[in-house]
Amino acid sequence: MNIRFADTDTQVETFTLEEVLVGLKTNHRLILWNDDVNSFDHVIYCLVKYLDYSDNQAEKIAWTVHTEGKCAILEGSFTELEVYRKILQQEGLTVTVD
Repeated sequence: MNIRFADTDTQVETFTLEEVLVGLKTNHRLILWNDDVNSFDHVIYCLVKYLDYSDNQAEKIAWTVHTEGKCAILEGSFTELEVYRKILQQEGLTVTVD
């Protein structure tokens, strides 16, 4: 399937549906931020429970957040990451979609 887009000079450029969809799938990142509220254990618990990280992976992420102030914990579409952002925020974590 081809989709046609015309600019104001009436020149027509044709894109395949796949090209359009690839353009819409911009990658976003879910960022976990350091805070003075959550314990290491709680952060690790949430990463394991909701993002399926192993205990070791989650602990490394927790230390990265603690030492660097933030860490990208997931990549994907904005819509997908918004779901995880809301879940983790309900658990008290400080997360944003970038």
